[in-house]
Amino acid sequence: MTGKPAKPVASRLSLPPDYGLPADSPLLPWREVDERLAKALHYWISTVGAGGSTPIARPIDGMWVDCALYFGGDPKSRWRRNLARNPSVCITLEDAERAVILEGSVAVETPNAALAARLVEQANQKYKMDQTADEYTARTCVFTPSKAMAWTLLYKDATRFRFG
Repeated sequence: MTGKPAKPVASRLSLPPDYGLPADSPLLPWREVDERLAKALHYWISTVGAGGSTPIARPIDGMWVDCALYFGGDPKSRWRRNLARNPSVCITLEDAERAVILEGSVAVETPNAALAARLVEQANQKYKMDQTADEYTARTCVFTPSKAMAWTLLYKDATRFRFG
């Protein structure tokens, strides 16, 4: 299974001077971003087709657990075929005012029993589903971020996070 990444290192997001981000702007705490990701009902995933052609974005449901996003989808769908060719993706939340933008990669894995139980519990709470852990014995997509950008107000606390 994908190992839990270390807590990300925060730094000020580098923006053009005309954006007006003060040099002494506060950094957004990762804890707040992590909570937004865990509570989100939908995530937008952007993938790229073969040879870098035709980027696409699709909404997905998922569970944010231990700094990773777990989700499914039909392997025959276009975005899943894109992932098979190029696992690098961008994932965003729906709220542009309190943006969260993640970059990283997706692997297909089979959760162990303990993780499957956590995923089922979260899915049943978030989506009012009636899943069982057996449904997670199949292979599941796991997104692991390499960096993130987030803010509550772009010109106030725009923060970059890098995962080691």
